[in-house]
Amino acid sequence: MESFNYFNYFTEIEEYFWRKRGAHILVSPLDWAIVETWQKSGIPLTAVLKGIDRAFESYGRSRRAAGGRSLKSLAYCVDAVLDAAAELQEATAGAGPSQDASRAVRPTVEPFSRDELCGYLRRNAERLRAACNTHGVEAGLAAKLAETAKRLDEIATEFDSPAALDLEDFERRLTVLEEKLLPALQSGASEETLLNIRREMDRQLAPYRRKMTAEQIAQLERQYTQKRLLESFGVPRLSLFYLT
Repeated sequence: MESFNYFNYFTEIEEYFWRKRGAHILVSPLDWAIVETWQKSGIPLTAVLKGIDRAFESYGRSRRAAGGRSLKSLAYCVDAVLDAAAELQEATAGAGPSQDASRAVRPTVEPFSRDELCGYLRRNAERLRAACNTHGVEAGLAAKLAETAKRLDEIATEFDSPAALDLEDFERRLTVLEEKLLPALQSGASEETLLNIRREMDRQLAPYRRKMTAEQIAQLERQYTQKRLLESFGVPRLSLFYLT
C-alpha cells in the first residue's frame, strides 16, 4: 500500500465514493467491511479508486441506471477493484523502486503529532474502561477490556521519548491488541446479539452474493461481524486508520 496514503485510506475511499454518487450519505456497515477487506489485503488506494471509476462506468450502462436507480454500495465495486489491483501488480512486477517512490515511502513530515496520538490512545482507553462497566458485560470480557485499556496507557507514555516515531510498528501493535480483543467480544456476546448481527448482515449481502466468490463473502462476513460486535459493546477501533 502506498505509504503516502497509509493513514487516510478509509476516508479517501469514502469521500471518493460520495463524489462519484453525487450525494454525501452515510457509508453502511457493509461498505466499511468491504473497505477493511481491501485494506487488510494490501490493495493500493490507486487501485481502489480506479476500480470504483470502472464500476460506476459499468453501472452507468446498466438497465438499473437507465431506470434512475443509483449505485448504493461498494459491494458493486468489488470485482472491478480486484481487477485493478491485479493489473497494477502485474504492471509493477519486476520493476525496482524509483527514486521518487523511495522518497514517498518515508514522508519527512509525520502525519500525526505526538499530542494527537497520545490523545487518541487516552480516549480509546477511557472508552474501553466505560465498556467494562456496561450492564451485562461478563467478567471475562470486562477483564480483557481493562487489560487492553492499560496497554494503551502504557503505549501512550512512550511519546514522552524524543526518539523518532515508527508509526508502522505502532500500527502493528494496535492491530495485535485489537485482534486479541475480538475473540473475547465474540465469546461475550449473547446468542440474540449474534443472531441479530447475522440477520442484518444477510439482508445487506443478499443482493450481491451472486457477484462474489465464496472467499470474498467469507471475508466480508468476518469483517462485518467484527465491526458490529465492536459497536454493540461500545468498543473503539484501535487502528490509526480511525484517528482520521
